[in-house]
Amino acid sequence: MKLVIANKNHSSWSLRPWLLLTEFGIPFEEVLIPFGQTFDDPEWKRVISGFTPAGKVPALIDGDIRVWESLAILDHIADTRPDLAIWPRDPAAKAMARSISAEMHAGFQALRGACPMNLAWVHPPRDRGPKVAADVARIAAIWNEARARFGAGGPFLFGAFSAADAMFAPVTARFSGYGIRPDDVCGAYCDAVQATKGYASWRMAAFAEPWIIAEDEADEPVLTDHRSFLSRSRVSP
Repeated sequence: MKLVIANKNHSSWSLRPWLLLTEFGIPFEEVLIPFGQTFDDPEWKRVISGFTPAGKVPALIDGDIRVWESLAILDHIADTRPDLAIWPRDPAAKAMARSISAEMHAGFQALRGACPMNLAWVHPPRDRGPKVAADVARIAAIWNEARARFGAGGPFLFGAFSAADAMFAPVTARFSGYGIRPDDVCGAYCDAVQATKGYASWRMAAFAEPWIIAEDEADEPVLTDHRSFLSRSRVSP
């Protein structure tokens, strides 16, 4: 399989299937096509359209099969690997996992707009308005319910790592990057996702990227600039 993605620092949708494949140990070839100066760069659109008719990332190429959109890719992986619990095995847990993943796929536009994924920077907490607060409250309710009902078997939403955690992984990045910690359950869950080997590998690769996308450089004070720190750490004494 080939997984076509874009910048690891910015592409939250690319992170989802990449993390799932990595955490489940499913072999794949990564094809990274960096964004242009903006997300609507026509040359980038031309190149990426050679892999997917949607002209967006991610895209999965599995032999003669092409799948685009993160959630569809996760479902395809689940269909082709029934030996793995990509979605929870328990019917009630699976129903909730699939529902909240679809909700994540379609919703939370205020949080996305105010807090674009940018792993290089960490911002201090602040009031980002009632619509963002409503999105955060709903996400916190989802995480708390999943953990309370189905999380006994491990630190993730349904105990063991699943496709639902892959779908919410970029949200944990946003929460950590913008000083958002609704409660201890949410904080522990963010820590668990970001402690996975896959997430840690993705994040370090993101820090090393040279590309800057102005649209995702939030106009807010910065507490930590990982990109700058990594650059300084490479300088020989």
